Amino acid sequence: MRQRFVLDTTAFTIYREEKELKKFVELIAKARKKLDISCHIPYPTAYNELMAILRSREYDKKLLLKIDTWIVKKTPDRYAVHLPAEILYEYISDIRERINRGLRIAEEILRESRKTSLSKLLSKLRDKYREALRKGILDSREDLDVLILAKELNAAVVTNDEGIERWAEKLGLRFVPADLFPKILEEYLKR
Repeated sequence: MRQRFVLDTTAFTIYREEKELKKFVELIAKARKKLDISCHIPYPTAYNELMAILRSREYDKKLLLKIDTWIVKKTPDRYAVHLPAEILYEYISDIRERINRGLRIAEEILRESRKTSLSKLLSKLRDKYREALRKGILDSREDLDVLILAKELNAAVVTNDEGIERWAEKLGLRFVPADLFPKILEEYLKR
């Protein structure tokens, strides 16, 4: 069975050094040439996000060309891929719960306002609010496109994003942590 993977931007951005990312892309190319393993990225959403990040880091244009060469850019078929209504139901329930948590955090911070400086309160509010509302949730079109494309291609999801991981599990998708993906490719190449 042909192996397919859909990579989130975190599969690339975990590499802080350009040479590490280059090594990763070369490993993908080797797996493609020798084993016909294909790695995809949702286009234009996740792809444009990734390119913007890499350009802001001023990575070599040759590396960007290698990514264009070896990573398959594909627009998810949002009309053909069907998701169970239960998924939407759970998502809305999760959002409601997170909004209520955010409100409780704001109330807690207001109670502390008499004892603490405004700058410390704002910092605490931002940290707690971000944790309550964004951690482990699908919070972008890019995240959703990763899941839709993986479902469409019957591919594994490669990411370090907890929200994508959580919803990949709910959708019954195979999941690979981004930091383990290179080791998995190396293992495939040994066989």
